Amino acid sequence: MALPGRSTLDHAIVRLLPAVPRPFVRRLSSRYIAGPSIDDAIRVVERLNAKGKMATVDVLGEEITSPDEARAIAGQYHDVLARIDEQSLDANVSVKLTGLGLDLDFDLCREIVEAIVSDAHARSNFVRIDMEDSTTTDRTLGLYRELRNLGHENVGAVVQAYLRRTADDVRELENVRICKGIYVEPDEIAYTDYEEVRANYIRVLEQVLRSGTYVGIATHDEFLIGEALRLVAGVPSDRYEFQMLLGVRSDRADELVAAGHRVRIYVPFGTQWYEYSVRRLQENPAIAGYVASDTLGRIFGRH
Repeated sequence: MALPGRSTLDHAIVRLLPAVPRPFVRRLSSRYIAGPSIDDAIRVVERLNAKGKMATVDVLGEEITSPDEARAIAGQYHDVLARIDEQSLDANVSVKLTGLGLDLDFDLCREIVEAIVSDAHARSNFVRIDMEDSTTTDRTLGLYRELRNLGHENVGAVVQAYLRRTADDVRELENVRICKGIYVEPDEIAYTDYEEVRANYIRVLEQVLRSGTYVGIATHDEFLIGEALRLVAGVPSDRYEFQMLLGVRSDRADELVAAGHRVRIYVPFGTQWYEYSVRRLQENPAIAGYVASDTLGRIFGRH
């Protein structure tokens, strides 16, 4: 069930996506995806760093069917870590476990992810393990805990505020990103009322800040940004950061940086740009609304 409270227009835009010509989707998504190559991602990270923003780089490719594909994506992550190190960029990486073999072979996935985390550690860098739908939650958090127990402190997890279990999950996490959650989940495991999701996001953020856990506050919701600013008042600036998607609410991100807050931008790249664009817009109609509004603003000269 989609979360209520999102506008009818957002959902209408999403319903039209299958009929939108692929070249137009590419043009529409170009501001929100760095491009197909690692060079594209590095150029975007350089631009973000010049504006005082940090980045986290994601290699697109969740739907793999073979170990070789998983290893190929892993190889791109190693290349990204090398480029970040060589160019002294302020960026880390975010990985999706399904793109690294989670649904093929858990042992293979563990081996691949541990190698990426070890590479990042050798370069004084960090790996964020993204959260996907609820069928992966236990395995994702389980692998995170395995890595931490093995002494890998340069790895963090993600929790989703719409899941009812999240307040319990964050008790065992040392470094966490909080997001609302975008996957379609049943009522028995997820809040489906928009205001309930917001309320749980705030509760979880309060809980994490009280514990002293480092937190990435991932949201474009102005109400949640305002509540987060209230909650972090007096919290050392090196204990939290705001996180946003590339190209979404860039002006608000600039304002947060100007006010002295750390801001990290999610920078996806890869050849699977079309699949990523359509899937993300379908899963999150609110983002479709942001994209459409921004695009119309540029067409009609509103800046």
